[in-house]
Amino acid sequence: MTVDPLQLIVNPVTTAARTRTVGDRLEMLEALISAPSFDPIFRNDVVKVPSDHPVYGWRCRVPGCERCRDPWREYCNTHNKDWMAVQRAGGTIVDFFSSAQPFKARGGYSLGNCLICPQAPAYSAEGLCYLHANKLPKWRHWRQKHGLPDDLDIYIAEEDPYPAFGKCKVPACPVGAVHWIGLCSPHRMRYRQQGRPGGAEKVRDWGKRPQDMSRSREVTYTDKAAFLRWCRQQESISRTDGVLTLLGLRPLAKAEIKWGVHHHAEAPEEGARWPLNAVQRVATECHRQNVDSLADLDLNKLPEHGRNIAQTMLRHLRLVYFTRQDTKEAGYIEFSHYGVRLTNHGSYFDLSYIPQRWLRDLLWDWIDHRLNTDPPRSYSPFARPRRGCAELGAYLEVQTPGGGHDPALLTREHMLDFVKDQRHRAEHGLKPLGFHRPARHQGKRKIPSATKGQVARVFDGSRLVLRAAMDSGEAERLGLGREFIVALPRGGGGKSRRRRPFSDEVERALANEANLLSLEAMDSEDRGLRDIWEAIVVTGRRASEALDLRLDCISRVKEFPIFWHDQTKVGNLEAGIRISERLYQRLKARQAKTEARFVQKHGRLPTKEERRKLALFPRRTTNRNCVKSVSYNWFKTAFTEWVESLAIAHSVPHQARHTLATNLLKNGANLTHVKRYLGHVSDAMAEHYVHLANTDPLLNQALEAVWVAGPGAAEPGLVLSDGQPMSREEAEALAIDLTRTSTPAEGGFCTFQHVVKGNACPWNLDCHNCDKFVMSGADLVYWHRKAQHWRTMAERASDPATADFLHDTFEPTARAIAGLEKALEAVGLLDEALAIDLRRPQDYFGRVWATAFRAEELARHAELDAIDDEYDTDPADDTDEFEDIA
Repeated sequence: MTVDPLQLIVNPVTTAARTRTVGDRLEMLEALISAPSFDPIFRNDVVKVPSDHPVYGWRCRVPGCERCRDPWREYCNTHNKDWMAVQRAGGTIVDFFSSAQPFKARGGYSLGNCLICPQAPAYSAEGLCYLHANKLPKWRHWRQKHGLPDDLDIYIAEEDPYPAFGKCKVPACPVGAVHWIGLCSPHRMRYRQQGRPGGAEKVRDWGKRPQDMSRSREVTYTDKAAFLRWCRQQESISRTDGVLTLLGLRPLAKAEIKWGVHHHAEAPEEGARWPLNAVQRVATECHRQNVDSLADLDLNKLPEHGRNIAQTMLRHLRLVYFTRQDTKEAGYIEFSHYGVRLTNHGSYFDLSYIPQRWLRDLLWDWIDHRLNTDPPRSYSPFARPRRGCAELGAYLEVQTPGGGHDPALLTREHMLDFVKDQRHRAEHGLKPLGFHRPARHQGKRKIPSATKGQVARVFDGSRLVLRAAMDSGEAERLGLGREFIVALPRGGGGKSRRRRPFSDEVERALANEANLLSLEAMDSEDRGLRDIWEAIVVTGRRASEALDLRLDCISRVKEFPIFWHDQTKVGNLEAGIRISERLYQRLKARQAKTEARFVQKHGRLPTKEERRKLALFPRRTTNRNCVKSVSYNWFKTAFTEWVESLAIAHSVPHQARHTLATNLLKNGANLTHVKRYLGHVSDAMAEHYVHLANTDPLLNQALEAVWVAGPGAAEPGLVLSDGQPMSREEAEALAIDLTRTSTPAEGGFCTFQHVVKGNACPWNLDCHNCDKFVMSGADLVYWHRKAQHWRTMAERASDPATADFLHDTFEPTARAIAGLEKALEAVGLLDEALAIDLRRPQDYFGRVWATAFRAEELARHAELDAIDDEYDTDPADDTDEFEDIA
């Protein structure tokens, strides 16, 4: 069962984890709060922030306006309506400010103190306390009845101040009382609505005469204890004037909220808006539940935003309460302890659902070593070992002596049984044993059945951890037998199927203008949904690369439109590719819309530095600085809905990348071009994306590297390009001679210009005896079969003279074949050439066989080792369904 690590430290008696106690935590937080780096305005139990605070500011941003802003917007309610009207009319923030009129505060706590009773808070817009404000209408009515002016200054001068009522008797309320019974105005209203428990009321007829003002307050109760009990149970009133009250909370919960609001103010780049009245809801719920710590709080009783605030505070507190070694005891990894932030994952990585402590510790040690030495870009390298250990641990829990908690009892047979069980589950579609997602996701999604690919990942992940323990000597220290570890096989062959390119039908539907207009109509806030899709289709970029574009992502270089982006998956930043004029103009229009949004909000154009950081497609929420882009989930959800409305085959955005790679190859690009344009780090990765029937991409490498003279040449087998570097002039000449001015022939290419230009061959297509005929590496198997055919004919000759004649006739061809083999062997492509046989007559019409090449590329034939991260997909495509996405 997954356990929140903070819950372990609430009641340290219930756990063996050596974590800080409640007293330790309070002492630590108090020390942090007393530190010079802690903002003093957050130290008091009643926090009062300035109206212009950069994070918690609460005054309307219209100059001179005294009203409180809407908690979720920049202006007061009235000015918000005016601002939206200006936006609908196409105006900017400058137009809005030029027409906006400031307003006086209408009521609430922001009015200050009463003009007559300085010790009492003002209640009405006139600046009067509750009692004087209620008396004012009667006074005005009496003046009007007698024909006297009802000027407010006259009323203030005539009225006597009421005595000080002290602080509100609700312990959690920081406001002064406005009535004889000792309650502030909101609590007095709530008191009356709840039936006046305890029957508190002032002495009848008291205070009607001026001389009564000097008398002491007299209040009667039907049950004073009930009244005081009601006061203790009440929470503070939510306010919008920058006041957060923590009165009445337990000391630790109070300190945790102070640290949380300070930490958020220090790191506003998170972008989340925390109105203080939303934080007040968290404090109020702590008061209602009477909790010692935020870790005890039942978050389900909070509204969504308050729940998010409390969870964020708990994440910050984990870093304070737990050291790196404490996390091992509690059963999780905190990436922030290593200064690492992984893509699409939070800082918390749960390991607690691995039952055996020794196995969990081995996994923790392996992850700890990886984070210290070579932290990955994403969390996937950690998720697979965790899943493997979870499956192994779940099996050991139910099938081995003592639940597998004593590693010395485990034998080779136990591991072999585990392997057999996993394969049986994959073969028959059974459910896996272990938990692979956090408790908050359990039951929300159906757990899919085990597959061979998943079992392969389980074997590889658990084997990685166990082998590392064996190499380090930790397994021996635990008493874990070597035979148990080595019995676990490699997963192998666990790769999932790659995406297909779009079919012709789907491709036409996704590019249809009417359909694209319907996609654009789904973007009600005009965040750039269609622009993102067209950028993905035209450029073949990964979805994340298109979503994360910055404002200055396009420019012209020598009049060519260039598209600038970061290929963070392969570490290639500021990569530039040429794009079509149509896409350039569309992105330029999107730039103008994003700039207009910035101008509307800030009243000025973004600076050069801001343009480098601003998102081209900014998200709507938690994005105060406009640097966060729309999320992949937002785009994927809209795209899926659009595809379903078109009634076409199931499609995902990443198929556009495969489609472009295949189309590039089909239209004359070589594998190197595909690799460079799509931003791959190896030829193997480019091959993964190329889908062309009956075409092995390695054939392109042989074609680009090896050409020899044919059997009819003066020197059969002479290597025309042997993979060695040559000058640019030689390379260009060779490319002209053998590609742009050649034509396919049987077993090679014809370079006779009379034939290349479309005229008839003067030698009746006798290619193999022509000195204009050349052989390529792709034809090796063809010529091997020719050689075998000639040898068979010679062996069957009727006499030795005929056999010698046949051998002499074929001798130039044999020399050409030997030269071709030598050239292929020199560049390491002989085995590949012998393994392929794709030169068929119908292939001669494909431009893939007539690809030009450069000398610098001819020498690049060493295979690169494929890395796990290289098989790039969209964030949703490479996510294991069992693994959590925090």
